[in-house]
Amino acid sequence: MFTETLTSMNYNVIHTSPAPDGAESLDLTDERLMEMIQARQSEAMGFLHDRYARLLKALIMKVLHNEAESDDLLQEVFMEIWDRAAGYSQEKGKALSWIVTLARRRAIDRLRKREAYCRMEDRLTEETKRNPQEGVDHVEEDVEHAEMREHLQRVMVTLPPAQREAIEMAYYKGMSQRDIAAATGIPLGTIKTLLELGMKKLTEALRGYEDLL
Repeated sequence: MFTETLTSMNYNVIHTSPAPDGAESLDLTDERLMEMIQARQSEAMGFLHDRYARLLKALIMKVLHNEAESDDLLQEVFMEIWDRAAGYSQEKGKALSWIVTLARRRAIDRLRKREAYCRMEDRLTEETKRNPQEGVDHVEEDVEHAEMREHLQRVMVTLPPAQREAIEMAYYKGMSQRDIAAATGIPLGTIKTLLELGMKKLTEALRGYEDLL
């Protein structure tokens, strides 16, 4: 079951209270399931997975067109639902809309990364054909850039979720601070603070990589 997967991956699933007596998946609304997830009741993740895994897989497939990659991302999406459940509020909209938006964003992010990687491979191949030594130089440079990106990714994971989301929206998706505030429902002043704090940590993490910037 999906809940067993979460537990095995050290997500510290805690059953704070059992589901209502006799409650089955069909008896619970999406919003009620999100409340249970926010209360860290892992059985709700199983219900949610059974209810929407097929729908989300189809949505992700429309973006990625790759079965194995879509399966991997689907699992990541459900893990992110568990991790970020506290950020969901019924006042902002229906639970399904929040879940679908999250899945679509992650699929688009994955597609962009894949396309960027393919473009880099094509460029290196072409440059190597034209000038083998220059190609080697570029490979070394790209390896250094890849190491820097991996280092940044590790640092990004350590940021508080709100800071990480604000930075991703601003620098990966090109959204303005005002757009981020509107999309997240977080006040503009808070968005500015989140970006400042997050970028300060990333700047410190980039020490030693100045030559690559």
